[in-house]
Amino acid sequence: MSVDPTIPVGRARRDPVPAEVEHARAIQWAAGVLGPVVEVRELVGGWTSTMLALTGDAGRRAVLRLMTREPWRTHGGALTARESETQRMLADSSVPAPRTLALDAHGDHCGVAAHLMSLLPGATDVTRVGEADLIALARTLAAVHEVPARRSIREYQSWAWEAKFRVPPWARDAGVWRDAFAVLRTEPPAYRPCFIHRDFQPRNVLWDGDGVTGVVDWVETSIGPAWLDVAHCSTNIAVVHGDPAADSFAAAYVRQTGREPAPYFDVMDIVGFLPPPGRRAFFTDSAPENRRLEDRLRLVLQRLHG
Repeated sequence: MSVDPTIPVGRARRDPVPAEVEHARAIQWAAGVLGPVVEVRELVGGWTSTMLALTGDAGRRAVLRLMTREPWRTHGGALTARESETQRMLADSSVPAPRTLALDAHGDHCGVAAHLMSLLPGATDVTRVGEADLIALARTLAAVHEVPARRSIREYQSWAWEAKFRVPPWARDAGVWRDAFAVLRTEPPAYRPCFIHRDFQPRNVLWDGDGVTGVVDWVETSIGPAWLDVAHCSTNIAVVHGDPAADSFAAAYVRQTGREPAPYFDVMDIVGFLPPPGRRAFFTDSAPENRRLEDRLRLVLQRLHG
């Protein structure tokens, strides 16, 4: 397959544009590392970026992240640079993460911020919530939290912004949401800072056979409370599969690490799923998901209040 570098990125067409045409500049840039690109496959499932699986003519395979979607595109330089730095840091760890190959943080070559990284084996599978799967997830997250934290890594940011403190229109129990907002207006509990993925969840874990083969999407890595990662994965599991599976994952993590639950951060994570005013929800968009999100919030508030 040949790529014409003169075709502009993002040109609007009525018919779908093949990825190798739409992103010709970026693929041409990646070819400087991989050699001539002979295969381009667009990966599905991501919210923040266009993700392309590339194969060079010598068989070398890689993933190209292009920060094409707002609001992440605006912050693409910092996000891709953080991911590249984190992957370099993880190279000596036991965490199965991609390896950074090239970075175009300012989009000088690709038109948007871009990060080229190694392609890991395996695939995401959000249906894997059996006992052995949840234990494997917990063991993987525990390994992430054992990575020594560097001073250059930023402090975590809450995704439960004050602007989100609005009872969602689909709520069945407005009181539970008002209670959550009141909780988050208080100071968070003390915690021992550690390295966190910040978006650890089933969509960012790769499986092959019975084991985890990769953890991807390192753009939000931070220093913060370990339980915030546990909470985020638990919420994602609960929204799709319900509370029992989410609690089984959290319990497996506690057994693995000895860390105590911190329900405050579960509340923070759940409220973070709400969209700010004027923006549609990215994560929950159906009545069953919304109902399970509210059910999860009610449960963790009960635990928080004892």
